[in-house]
Amino acid sequence: MSQPITIRVPAELSEWLASEAKRTGVSPGKLVTDHLAKAKAEAVGKPFMQLAGRIKGPKNLSERKGYAKA
Repeated sequence: MSQPITIRVPAELSEWLASEAKRTGVSPGKLVTDHLAKAKAEAVGKPFMQLAGRIKGPKNLSERKGYAKA
């Protein structure tokens, strides 16, 4: 069984959603559901992205002390 939700979006986004629904013939709710499902599927496929931006240090690991430069 589906769970209804209510969200507030800026007018620009609301207008885009309405125009996409009209253009595609798909309800706004179905468009939102499909985009959420796609985002969830993409997030599951990239668990390493949880670490993005959390690791600090030199961009080039060879610059770390203790590594010889050839």
